[in-house]
Amino acid sequence: MTERTAVRRKALSVAEVFALPAMPDAWPDGAGACGGIGRTAWYELIAKGETPVPVIRVGRSLKVRRSDLLNFLGLQDQAAAEVESAASAEENGDAPGVEPGAPVALNQIS
Repeated sequence: MTERTAVRRKALSVAEVFALPAMPDAWPDGAGACGGIGRTAWYELIAKGETPVPVIRVGRSLKVRRSDLLNFLGLQDQAAAEVESAASAEENGDAPGVEPGAPVALNQIS
Protein backbone atom coordinates (compact mmCIF):
# COMPACT_ATOMS: atom_id res chain seq x y z
CA MET A 1 0.00 0.00 0.00
CA THR A 2 1.42 3.40 -0.92
CA GLU A 3 1.66 6.12 1.66
CA ARG A 4 -0.51 9.16 0.93
CA THR A 5 1.08 12.51 1.63
CA ALA A 6 -0.80 15.76 1.73
CA VAL A 7 0.58 18.68 -0.22
CA ARG A 8 0.47 21.85 1.85
CA ARG A 9 0.84 25.32 0.40
CA LYS A 10 2.30 28.10 2.50
CA ALA A 11 0.00 31.01 3.25
CA LEU A 12 0.46 33.95 0.88
CA SER A 13 1.57 37.32 2.17
CA VAL A 14 -0.57 40.43 1.63
CA ALA A 15 1.82 41.57 -1.11
CA GLU A 16 1.52 38.18 -2.84
CA VAL A 17 -2.29 38.34 -2.72
CA PHE A 18 -2.26 41.84 -4.24
CA ALA A 19 0.08 40.57 -6.98
CA LEU A 20 -2.31 37.78 -8.02
CA PRO A 21 -4.12 38.12 -11.35
CA ALA A 22 -7.84 38.96 -11.35
CA MET A 23 -8.76 35.25 -11.64
CA PRO A 24 -5.99 33.12 -10.09
CA ASP A 25 -6.09 29.33 -9.97
CA ALA A 26 -8.06 27.92 -7.05
CA TRP A 27 -5.06 25.70 -6.28
CA PRO A 28 -2.48 26.74 -5.23
CA ASP A 29 -3.20 30.49 -5.25
CA GLY A 30 -6.70 30.52 -3.74
CA ALA A 31 -5.80 27.99 -1.07
CA GLY A 32 -2.60 29.88 -0.29
CA ALA A 33 -4.46 33.18 0.08
CA CYS A 34 -6.98 31.52 2.40
CA GLY A 35 -4.27 30.61 4.89
CA GLY A 36 -2.34 27.85 3.17
CA ILE A 37 -5.05 25.19 3.16
CA GLY A 38 -3.60 21.84 2.07
CA ARG A 39 -4.37 20.48 -1.38
CA THR A 40 -6.44 17.50 -0.27
CA ALA A 41 -8.46 19.55 2.20
CA TRP A 42 -8.93 22.32 -0.39
CA TYR A 43 -10.37 19.94 -2.99
CA GLU A 44 -12.59 18.35 -0.33
CA LEU A 45 -13.94 21.83 0.51
CA ILE A 46 -14.56 22.46 -3.20
CA ALA A 47 -16.46 19.18 -3.51
CA LYS A 48 -18.64 20.10 -0.51
CA GLY A 49 -19.10 23.70 -1.67
CA GLU A 50 -17.53 24.95 1.57
CA THR A 51 -14.52 26.98 0.42
CA PRO A 52 -14.08 30.37 2.11
CA VAL A 53 -14.42 32.05 -1.31
CA PRO A 54 -16.46 31.02 -4.36
CA VAL A 55 -14.65 28.69 -6.77
CA ILE A 56 -15.54 29.16 -10.43
CA ARG A 57 -15.13 26.54 -13.14
CA VAL A 58 -13.63 28.04 -16.31
CA GLY A 59 -13.46 25.24 -18.85
CA ARG A 60 -11.38 22.57 -17.13
CA SER A 61 -9.81 25.03 -14.69
CA LEU A 62 -10.94 26.05 -11.23
CA LYS A 63 -10.48 29.75 -10.49
CA VAL A 64 -11.21 32.24 -7.72
CA ARG A 65 -11.68 35.99 -7.93
CA ARG A 66 -8.92 38.12 -6.40
CA SER A 67 -11.67 40.51 -5.22
CA ASP A 68 -13.29 37.65 -3.25
CA LEU A 69 -9.93 36.81 -1.68
CA LEU A 70 -9.40 40.47 -0.71
CA ASN A 71 -12.90 40.61 0.81
CA PHE A 72 -12.29 37.37 2.73
CA LEU A 73 -9.01 38.74 4.10
CA GLY A 74 -10.53 42.13 4.96
CA LEU A 75 -8.27 43.93 2.48
CA GLN A 76 -10.96 45.39 0.19
CA ASP A 77 -10.55 48.91 1.64
CA GLN A 78 -6.79 48.81 1.13
CA ALA A 79 -7.30 47.63 -2.46
CA ALA A 80 -9.84 50.39 -3.12
CA ALA A 81 -7.41 53.00 -1.76
CA GLU A 82 -4.66 51.74 -4.07
CA VAL A 83 -6.98 51.85 -7.09
CA GLU A 84 -8.14 55.35 -6.15
CA SER A 85 -4.55 56.53 -5.70
CA ALA A 86 -3.52 55.12 -9.08
CA ALA A 87 -6.56 56.68 -10.79
CA SER A 88 -5.83 60.05 -9.16
CA ALA A 89 -2.24 60.00 -10.37
CA GLU A 90 -3.40 59.08 -13.88
CA GLU A 91 -5.98 61.87 -13.97
CA ASN A 92 -3.38 64.41 -12.87
CA GLY A 93 -0.88 63.23 -15.47
CA ASP A 94 1.64 62.55 -12.71
CA ALA A 95 3.39 59.23 -12.31
CA PRO A 96 3.07 57.51 -8.93
CA GLY A 97 5.89 58.65 -6.68
CA VAL A 98 6.43 61.91 -8.57
CA GLU A 99 5.69 65.15 -6.81
CA PRO A 100 2.65 66.83 -8.42
CA GLY A 101 3.66 69.81 -10.52
CA ALA A 102 7.25 68.60 -10.98
CA PRO A 103 8.77 69.83 -14.26
CA VAL A 104 8.74 67.38 -17.12
CA ALA A 105 11.51 67.42 -19.74
CA LEU A 106 9.78 66.96 -23.11
CA ASN A 107 12.94 67.25 -25.18
CA GLN A 108 14.22 63.84 -24.00
CA ILE A 109 11.88 61.77 -26.14
CA SER A 110 13.73 58.99 -27.94
